[in-house]
Amino acid sequence: MAIGNLLSCLTFTLKYEGGYSNDPNDRGNWTGQNVGVGILKGTKYGIAAHAYPHLDIKNLTFDDAKSIYETDCWKPIRGDSLPYGVDLATFDAGVMSGPRRAVRWLQAAVGAKQDGLAGSETLGKTLAADGRETIRAICASRRGFVQSLSSNKYFGRGWSRRIAEVEGKSIAVSLMRRAGR
Repeated sequence: MAIGNLLSCLTFTLKYEGGYSNDPNDRGNWTGQNVGVGILKGTKYGIAAHAYPHLDIKNLTFDDAKSIYETDCWKPIRGDSLPYGVDLATFDAGVMSGPRRAVRWLQAAVGAKQDGLAGSETLGKTLAADGRETIRAICASRRGFVQSLSSNKYFGRGWSRRIAEVEGKSIAVSLMRRAGR
């Protein structure tokens, strides 16, 4: 299990979420949750104005972001209880598309009830499953989802590259942990 692996997963994910951005085509950058609605405050460390309209996004610190991710994503996906590699694939999916959706993709991958809550059935089936296959299935679900979004025309290439890189890194971590490294 990936106990204490939040920082490693977050560091990898922030390669894609990283710095400050206020692209007006990204609905997440607007406090009103849609392009042109509310105030264009932007996104930093992947913390978006639409989800946190009262935060000073531009001046957000790494520690602030880590605390938000731990509370809002890592704990809901039960990251400390997932196998290494599966934790990264699920966490990154949760950061990009929400933790409940990420857990549903995990549940679909392992044959658990798809309720978006990482409970004992989900964890048991995840631990019994082949980690590499679980990772591949999560990433396939992510690819299908982002391709269905209207904003895919703006961000699709970057999203596809990110998902492919997360899949590769997650599988590599899973294999290394399995080999005892």
